[in-house]
Amino acid sequence: MTGCMSTLLVDIEAFLTAHDMSPTRFGEQARGDRHLVRQLREEKRRVWPETEQAIRRFMATYPNHEPWVPKRPRARRKAAV
Repeated sequence: MTGCMSTLLVDIEAFLTAHDMSPTRFGEQARGDRHLVRQLREEKRRVWPETEQAIRRFMATYPNHEPWVPKRPRARRKAAV
């Protein structure tokens, strides 16, 4: 695990403990991804600098932070006929 990543994960773990929050709830509220913390713990995810900033902003402004919302809705696939 890289130094930057381990620091972020340590900070997330401390946040989860301090706020008695589940990892899935954290991921959902911080980035709209309930698998975020699990994948970080398993080292199966890379976090871009912009994503790390957003996660840290969420932690710094919690509980007044608005939950994460995607910038644009995903396109729906048409059902096969």
